[in-house]
Amino acid sequence: MTETTLTATLVGDEYAAQLAEFSDEWAELHRQQAVLDARKARLLARSAAYADAFADATVPAMFPPAERLALSRRSTCAALAMATRTPERTIQRATNDAERLVNDAPAVLESLEAGRISVRHAQVITDQLCDVPTAGRAVFLEQVLPVAENATASYLRHRARVLRERLHPESITARSKRSEADRRVEFEPAADGMAWVHLFTTAPIAQGIAERIEAAAAESRAAGDTRTCAQLQADALAALALTGVTPQDVMSSTVLPHPIEVQEHIKPTVQITVPALSLAGVSDAPATLDGYGPIDPETAARIAVNAPSFTRILVQPESGAVLSVGRNQYRVPADLQRAVRLRDGTCRAPGCGRRARACDLDHSVAWEDGGTTGVGNLACLCRHHHRMKHLPGWNLDHGPGGVLDWTTPDGKHHRTEPDPAPF
Repeated sequence: MTETTLTATLVGDEYAAQLAEFSDEWAELHRQQAVLDARKARLLARSAAYADAFADATVPAMFPPAERLALSRRSTCAALAMATRTPERTIQRATNDAERLVNDAPAVLESLEAGRISVRHAQVITDQLCDVPTAGRAVFLEQVLPVAENATASYLRHRARVLRERLHPESITARSKRSEADRRVEFEPAADGMAWVHLFTTAPIAQGIAERIEAAAAESRAAGDTRTCAQLQADALAALALTGVTPQDVMSSTVLPHPIEVQEHIKPTVQITVPALSLAGVSDAPATLDGYGPIDPETAARIAVNAPSFTRILVQPESGAVLSVGRNQYRVPADLQRAVRLRDGTCRAPGCGRRARACDLDHSVAWEDGGTTGVGNLACLCRHHHRMKHLPGWNLDHGPGGVLDWTTPDGKHHRTEPDPAPF
């Protein structure tokens, strides 16, 4: 053995030993995480059971029984969400998942507690299990759990779907018809003036949309368009949705419109906050599109031109103080409503992001208790938090400058402040 070979062998042995240490510690951390995830599931399931058990005692009898149960659960989830700065819907979904895991799949929970599977594996199983009738669950779990303990979560997802289909006593036709009722579109803001639009629909429609935009993108590409395939497909879908482009339109003009051209077809009622200097063209400070956030001044101006109803809000560039809200658009008491919605931006419950324009204007001190109708006593609350605020154990103090101090039934305190000026 040469000196070079010996050195390489020694280095290889050292690397192998170090890699073994890394992989062992990595596996141990995953095992510990699985144990913690199992504890979280048990805690959430227990909190839901307590919420159900105490619903009649904690929610006023003026609500019907089913609504008392729902309010009690949402109140519990809200307290947990505020304690961890987590969105309420995340806690609600996690609670539903935890109940399925604890109550319907104890063997899967046991495997998670032992660190043999991860929470992602458990989620895959409970997602598939939720629509399997009780009669078929035992067989499904018996066959899917060994797969979970020896496969990746992505492979498990495929196998679990196939197994569920094979064991399910109900026809896929009946289930598809039921699931079709859940179709929806969701909007998700992203960074730098971008956003996602998610469509949940039937598989044939989704596939048809994908094929249609791929064909339109290919036609445009073949005609010499230099945009990437991904850009062309995104632009094709935008054109279809906003301009009503049809296959015939694509055939007659194979080059797809650019996003700037498509934006000209947007005719919303918009509320755009514009820095005064940007409006004058001497600053590039961002405008703010209600319901989204910062956008560039050029885009704001382009959208505003086509808006049939447009409220321009000028703000002082140094302080962000409101200078004008376009009073020609107001009805009494619309000016006061608009001022409060502009100040708050979203629902003022901790962690809630529902936009202010979709919220109730709540008197922090009730009118019948002597509360005034003014910016110092009004706050935007979504309907859920508006109702929850009046449940026993919840308290809200409205301080100067629109600062809200919340107290939850477990005695914890949380503060929310109005949206700061965006520039």
